[in-house]
Amino acid sequence: MPFLKSIRARAAIAAMIGLAFGLPCVPANAAASLLSFDELEQLYAVDTPAPELGAKLDALLNAPFVDNSASSAGARPVRPEFADLGRGLRVAMWNIERGIEYQAIVGAFRGAEGFETFINKAEYPRGSSERAALAQELAQLRSADVVVLNEVDWGVPRSGYRNVAGDLAAALKMNWAYGVEFVEVDPLTMGTETFAEIEDPARREELVGNLPRVDRRRMKGMHGTAILSRYPLENVRIVRFRNQGHDWYVDEKEGVSDVEAGKRKATEVAFLEKITREVRRGNRMYMLADISDPLIPGGKATIVAAHLEARTKPETRVAQLEEILLAIRDVPHPVIFAGDMNTTSSDSTPTSIKREITKRLGSTSFWAKEGIKAATGVGLVVTAPISAYGYFKKYRDPTARSIPLFAENKEAKFFKTLEDFRFADGGRFDFRGDSDRSSNGRSGTLANSNERASKGFATTFKLEKTYGPTGKLKLRRSVGCHSCEVPDVDYATAKR
Repeated sequence: MPFLKSIRARAAIAAMIGLAFGLPCVPANAAASLLSFDELEQLYAVDTPAPELGAKLDALLNAPFVDNSASSAGARPVRPEFADLGRGLRVAMWNIERGIEYQAIVGAFRGAEGFETFINKAEYPRGSSERAALAQELAQLRSADVVVLNEVDWGVPRSGYRNVAGDLAAALKMNWAYGVEFVEVDPLTMGTETFAEIEDPARREELVGNLPRVDRRRMKGMHGTAILSRYPLENVRIVRFRNQGHDWYVDEKEGVSDVEAGKRKATEVAFLEKITREVRRGNRMYMLADISDPLIPGGKATIVAAHLEARTKPETRVAQLEEILLAIRDVPHPVIFAGDMNTTSSDSTPTSIKREITKRLGSTSFWAKEGIKAATGVGLVVTAPISAYGYFKKYRDPTARSIPLFAENKEAKFFKTLEDFRFADGGRFDFRGDSDRSSNGRSGTLANSNERASKGFATTFKLEKTYGPTGKLKLRRSVGCHSCEVPDVDYATAKR
């Protein structure tokens, strides 16, 4: 987002979050506000927690953690220079999937030298154009003065019990804010699962013996959204969606539906569900924070960091989007809207046994093998054939126009709603795609703020998925440009 008046970048803060404005900013070291292991066990076992514990949970879910000590220590924004546009604000967005690969994440933010250890030398040999392009992208990431992160752990075994946001901010000399989206209370995550449904004692002992060894003193079970910034973060607040679409406590504990249960062997189903479900307290939310700079039009900008529901229908994500838009409609300064929108055009069934278990436990060697064995027994590894054209068209570009019957895109309404939205002062989000203002010279919808490829958005990574008898890959794109860097179902744009 260059600091030029010609961009007419303007935005707004929430009008509907007045009740959230008064929430206190909890000091980053407020250990007394965190939950103990015994309290986490109670939150799993008892549907309605005792009043004192319930109040403690509510406070944790609604009060952001904020630490601006980096600015106090001298951290200042980079304000990178953009060709033909002048100095600007670069915002990066990344769903870091718990922070399990913490060292690689830190390395990426430290540029090509910091990421050297993690580079695939065969795919990116020295002197190659691919290596040069990677170095350029890492340099852009390094110059981001604001970073929005989704799926960020704090005190969870799979990510080494780290305060991932705080540790990453310290490593990068940035301020940080953290909002707890969920508190992880699943027995598998906590290392207390007994696998009582397994009749064979030896088998049960093997499974229990391979559970993570949980340090009860360090287990805090928090999972959420973070904003890192070289600017001080002001007026940070959390807003929880009224429209949720999935109850991560009730729905996950209930287990497979009656229809599914009728089709599968009970023991295999129970085991498979236990290693893929996630029982949590909390629900989806978005976090807002203000930054100030005399070069920003109006002197201030608001960052909206969102994480929409994956396990629901597209209509619920549209409803969640509408909540955000109503909240930010009336405030007249620049806003940057970024986050994992989960616009997968489905209700997001697991895409890969290995990937889902990695996200749960941080390691796959034993549990992935066991999950695949169980899934094979209930017919889940090979899914029903679908329309290849329509499916991959939507995964390449969730903004694509919906063509009923042939290539229906159920996420089209989401992006149409965002594109048609107008702020109270007549401003709107930037959907332009000018090749001279994109990071790679490409044009197309959202190219000004999200990196496009020849078809759809640029790919950051791929994960295994099978369709019918033929193995395929599900793509997940990366988007990024002068103002943001985001994966496909992740997204960012700014008001203009």
